[in-house]
Amino acid sequence: MNRREEEADHNSFFFMFEELKQEVWEANQMLPAAGLVMLTWGNVSCIDRKAGVVAIKPSGMEYGLMTPEDIVVCDLDGHIVDGCRNPSSDLHTHLVLYRTWPEIGAVVHTHSTYATLQAQISRDLKPYGTTHADTFHGPVPCTRDLRDEEIQEGYETQTGSVIAETFEQRNIDPMEVPGVLVSRHGPFT
Repeated sequence: MNRREEEADHNSFFFMFEELKQEVWEANQMLPAAGLVMLTWGNVSCIDRKAGVVAIKPSGMEYGLMTPEDIVVCDLDGHIVDGCRNPSSDLHTHLVLYRTWPEIGAVVHTHSTYATLQAQISRDLKPYGTTHADTFHGPVPCTRDLRDEEIQEGYETQTGSVIAETFEQRNIDPMEVPGVLVSRHGPFT
């Protein structure tokens, strides 16, 4: 491959993720606008299964300062393939969910006030109204507490694993109940 071909290949690789990064940036911008996050807590990721990558909000970045170029693209092992920032610390939780359920295309993690309060008391959220029942065909489950050793070693990966465990043990289809409360933490959808 000559230099011109190498540059064209590099440029096509760079622009390959432009649309995905734009989509993830727009989704992340919706979180503070909807009152679902505080400070820099929370994130949205999307997966491009064909390319084998996930795009996610950068760690600790203020939503109002973030641009599409700040979105980080990682492979399914968590290695950065595009971007100059660190991915969200929740990346490995998202990756576990993508590996567990090939039918999902995005993961949203927020710290919305009421869902976080429900997670703090470690209780399932029963469907009290039609809006909930229209979207979630059953209660939103709350995971068990993570054990000390799970918190100490690979907390983010363990968070994804406890979510998957909850759905498996309760025989819940994530397409029927597209969300979960992580005990003492917050919601993932």
